[in-house]
Amino acid sequence: MAACVTIACLLYLPRLGSAALWEPDEGRYAEIAREMLVSGDYVTPHDDWVRYFEKPPLVYWTVAAAIRLLGPSETAVRLPIALASIVQIALTQVLAESMFGAAAGAGAAVCLGLSPLFFGFSRFLTLDPMLAMFITASLASFYAAARRPALGEGRGWLYLAALFAALGTLTKGPVALVIAGAAALLFMLVERRGRELMQVPWLGCALIVAAVNLPWFAAVSWRNPGFLSFFFVHEHLQRYAVSTEHQWGPYFFVVVVSVGMWPWICFVPLAIRDLLRAPTEISATGPDDAGQADRATTRRGLRFALIWFTVVLVFFSIPRSKLGSYILPGIPALAIMAGYGLERMGRGDRRIVTLIVAAIAAADVLVVAAAIAAAPRIRELHIIPKLRRDLMVGTGAMALGAMAAFTLWRKRAGAVAAAGALALGMAVALAAMVKARENAAPLNSYRNLAAAISRQLRPGCTMASYRHHVQALPFYTGWREALVSYRGELAPWSWSPEAAASFIADDDELRARWSSGKCLILVINRRDYDRMAKTFDPAPRRIGTEGKKLAITNQENRPAIDRPYLK
Repeated sequence: MAACVTIACLLYLPRLGSAALWEPDEGRYAEIAREMLVSGDYVTPHDDWVRYFEKPPLVYWTVAAAIRLLGPSETAVRLPIALASIVQIALTQVLAESMFGAAAGAGAAVCLGLSPLFFGFSRFLTLDPMLAMFITASLASFYAAARRPALGEGRGWLYLAALFAALGTLTKGPVALVIAGAAALLFMLVERRGRELMQVPWLGCALIVAAVNLPWFAAVSWRNPGFLSFFFVHEHLQRYAVSTEHQWGPYFFVVVVSVGMWPWICFVPLAIRDLLRAPTEISATGPDDAGQADRATTRRGLRFALIWFTVVLVFFSIPRSKLGSYILPGIPALAIMAGYGLERMGRGDRRIVTLIVAAIAAADVLVVAAAIAAAPRIRELHIIPKLRRDLMVGTGAMALGAMAAFTLWRKRAGAVAAAGALALGMAVALAAMVKARENAAPLNSYRNLAAAISRQLRPGCTMASYRHHVQALPFYTGWREALVSYRGELAPWSWSPEAAASFIADDDELRARWSSGKCLILVINRRDYDRMAKTFDPAPRRIGTEGKKLAITNQENRPAIDRPYLK
């Protein structure tokens, strides 16, 4: 495991802070953590100094701790998520090793660590990677208890499972308890061990969950009447049942998983094939008792991983609102099955493995051909030229790795060599992904614009955004952002007295402030400039531009001053 963690650190930590904060999630969560540090209030989360109750505070606390330790930077705010992802890789390796042996454990770690979806979100400040880590830890602890002859013999592991599920609840709400509990319950029923559920120390587990969660929920409810209704009813029940944001059909996660776990998803059918086959067909160890026990252990592990992923898939496929990151808690289960499939490469049906490796190579070559064919069109759309290079490097590395794997497999170099070629190709492709993220900053990041604004901000200035919330501006400038004609997620708490300075009611109030002579810096969409400039007196002066945003001010030219991200 030490080698696995070391390699994961070398892959996941370099250049963690090179890309600017991506809108909106990274800017939002970074700013909430920063405001906790500035205000000293770690109970009530605030975004742009407006109460923000959509999510519990555990990720905010960890990010605030990283900012205090390392200073306000992109590296600091992303570090907790990257470390949680590295821990999840280690947990997945340990769990897969306990199920199928050391080789499958190493394979599972490779499949998880080199999956584009998992890797991409490990370098992105959002809540789902940490939620996935706690769910993985909870289910791994439960499985350690379930491996005992009787579930009650693993009492300590069950307490640990409850602790991790509780921490997941403090990360993103009751979804952690629902997923971990449903997967564990369904597994016990499928294994025909339902009676053993009476052996679970339910009271002790409930006390652990309460001890972890009740202090914050009680404190925030006492300080903020109406919190419980907003959090549980509006943010969880209503959003799950009726939310129309990010609407996608039931096929959505099938596509996300297929692309996000490429090419390792192709080895999952080898695991499912073994699960469906008769127990005596799985291995050639013979009919002795030890061989039968090994095969029973193998099938139990495969069933557990399949149930785990199915619960996550079904749970998040039911609502209409879907995001790719929602499936992250199920990715370790697929990685475990894929790792088992990799381990079976050298011992299974060689013809089937040849077809799988050939299909991967053919698909990657087709992707490269599509990228080459699309290059002229991408140029017409004026996409950043460096992104075209990153696209070609990434897809080319995958294709070369897959073709090398196919060649090695056909020459009977062995499963390790073929898998290693695939892994090397994916590692280079993921490195290209990192560069692409950096080069794509002008598309949806505003670090440079914030720097230009910071040099113009002085005491008494108002920094405002027109009909949108540029989430990262307060983090980069250390300044409150007044939201003009805003109807977004902060609106439900705009009535509170401390939030008044974060809102400008309408266009009339904006024009009145512009004409007052007091310093006002306004961020607008570039396409709105010509229309809005006609209504402003005095005429606006441009400060800077980045992507689709433009910053203007009502002040005359003044010498710029250098300011850090935070006051």
